[in-house]
Amino acid sequence: MTTHSRPGDPEKYCLQLMELLENFEEHLKNSELRTQVLALVPASDLLQNLGASLIRGPDTGSARARILAYMQKYVGIILSGDELMIVAGISEYARRVRELRVEYGWRILTGITLKNMEPEELYALFNTDKPSLKPDQYILLSVEQDSEAAYRWNVANDIRKEKNAGVRDKILKYFRSFVGKEISGEELRYVAGDKTEWARRTRELRTEYGWPVVTRFTGRPDLPVGIYVLEEDRQAPEHDRKIPDSVYRAVLVRDNYTCQDCGWTHEQWNRSDPRHLEAHHIKCHLDGGSNTIDNLTTLCNICHDVRHRKSSPEPFIK
Repeated sequence: MTTHSRPGDPEKYCLQLMELLENFEEHLKNSELRTQVLALVPASDLLQNLGASLIRGPDTGSARARILAYMQKYVGIILSGDELMIVAGISEYARRVRELRVEYGWRILTGITLKNMEPEELYALFNTDKPSLKPDQYILLSVEQDSEAAYRWNVANDIRKEKNAGVRDKILKYFRSFVGKEISGEELRYVAGDKTEWARRTRELRTEYGWPVVTRFTGRPDLPVGIYVLEEDRQAPEHDRKIPDSVYRAVLVRDNYTCQDCGWTHEQWNRSDPRHLEAHHIKCHLDGGSNTIDNLTTLCNICHDVRHRKSSPEPFIK
């Protein structure tokens, strides 16, 4: 059962705790075991109250609010569960963190999800692709709240329960339910039934099956680390699915993430014109064109379609 801490004057709680511990020395010398244990019970309560009193403000009366305030102070920094337990003033801090993520839409990743992420994502966060991560660690990615998160988690829960679908199919179904929406790795791991393969299956959707799933490092540098977007509910032609990620990124960087026909960039994105960028073969792959930087150019999907229509023979009409 969760005990409720009582935030107050931290200096007062500190003095009370010090006094109790000083008096405890006498119990160590002269008291039997149960008396010693009972003498420490108030110390546990005082420590919880002291921790909860470190976060001050008009809206920090609940454990959940204190955890959020603490995480907002250290956005992008790995925080341990022990830290969050102290400021929460309760032992069930993990449940409150989940509420912040699932019900309130704060982009919080756990250590488990972080360990499964792609090396370039980890490097961007920690300057290393193999950080030492533990399950009870957390990182708040953004100070912006996601107002649609609660609805998405309900959909994720339904898809997760489907018995006759594999991990990749579940992830794809979830993406197709929210085309153009930003989805966190935490959501994808949940849809995958907490299986560690979620990141690999997500990558396969892009590199092997031609679904335009983008990240900060695969076409959308404006996205936060750890966020994925299915830009269009359409697979790329099979011959365009073999472009290595490293080559694709190099083409986008060379072309300054700009369509080389119309000049469109992601900065011009809007709901009425939800384009995205693709790599186009200058010499068609079917005609022997290679998947090299020199044979690829950046086009938005609208201009890409126009190019292919122009290069296709006109249908024969009787």
